[in-house]
Amino acid sequence: MKGSLLYEGKAKKVYHVDNEPEQLVLSYKNDATAFNGKKKDQFEGKGRLNNLITSRIFEYLQQQNLSSHFIKALNDTEQLVAKTTIIPLEVVVRNVAAGSITRRLGIEEKLEFSPPLVELFYKKDELDDPILNDQHALHLTDVTENELKSIKDKALEVNGHLQTLFKQSGLQLVDFKLEFGRLADGTIVLADEISPDTCRLWDENTGEKMDKDVFREGLGDLISVYENILKRLEENTCAK
Repeated sequence: MKGSLLYEGKAKKVYHVDNEPEQLVLSYKNDATAFNGKKKDQFEGKGRLNNLITSRIFEYLQQQNLSSHFIKALNDTEQLVAKTTIIPLEVVVRNVAAGSITRRLGIEEKLEFSPPLVELFYKKDELDDPILNDQHALHLTDVTENELKSIKDKALEVNGHLQTLFKQSGLQLVDFKLEFGRLADGTIVLADEISPDTCRLWDENTGEKMDKDVFREGLGDLISVYENILKRLEENTCAK
């Protein structure tokens, strides 16, 4: 099934699928990067964990009638997905102040946002993914005003479902990043991954950080934290 390598990114390799031009195989790597690739390391088993966590989350979102590129998990480290043209926007939803927004705007960490904030960033490593307003996004990408509104609405809808899912697992969803892509017919769907690499998760009882901040800030063992997340998801809605 898996054909030739199409592209290799920081966290995944992307392969063609033999005889299926509108499908791809995503192969998750053990690499960990932070600060737009300025900090790097490898952790045995990380690719497996991100693949299995992402697969469970996308399966859960499918049950909530949210469309995405995800088709199925193929094995421990690979997924079959629909081929999309990625829109170069990172859509960040923030429920609680943490990370870059506290530094940019001087907002105190742990301040809760009601309603949640939606931010757009230009997916461009060489520019360090700068923050955008709507006019910038319309100028730099091929999305229309209606499509941009739909993307932000979908991000908030995903947020609501993920908050429910993670709360059932004893986790607070602080913020997360989404990417969207176009299918061959032009339809925009959720793409990329949803994992502790792309979400900030705090333990509801202890406030312990349970995501890639463990690597960013040197707080502990990344693999044991990700194993904990997968176990919690397996015990709750995502596994049903």
